[in-house]
Amino acid sequence: MSSLALLEQMSNYSTEMVDAARANDWDRLTRLEKQVASLRDRIGVEEALAFPSRPRRMSEDERARKIALIRRILDDDKEVRVHTEPWMDSVRQLLSGGTRERQVRDAYGTDTDN
Repeated sequence: MSSLALLEQMSNYSTEMVDAARANDWDRLTRLEKQVASLRDRIGVEEALAFPSRPRRMSEDERARKIALIRRILDDDKEVRVHTEPWMDSVRQLLSGGTRERQVRDAYGTDTDN
């Protein structure tokens, strides 16, 4: 599979990731994220295997398509972050709140006699 075909598939998955993030479907988002990572890892391998001594020169149309796909993937990533970062901040606050509570209990003890 060519790097352009891999980027096409990554772009399709990244669009699905936006839909999953908007729907707060974190399981689906995680699955798609893993699929994108797998394709990303394959791009370098595929190019190295296909052109071990020298990369193939792309046509202007292929180059323009590759640039457009990369930009779309980056735009999708930005949109996903709009939805995931507030959720991640909430999780961090929740987890750090529990840590503070345990630290206070450990420092001052708990009153279990009442």
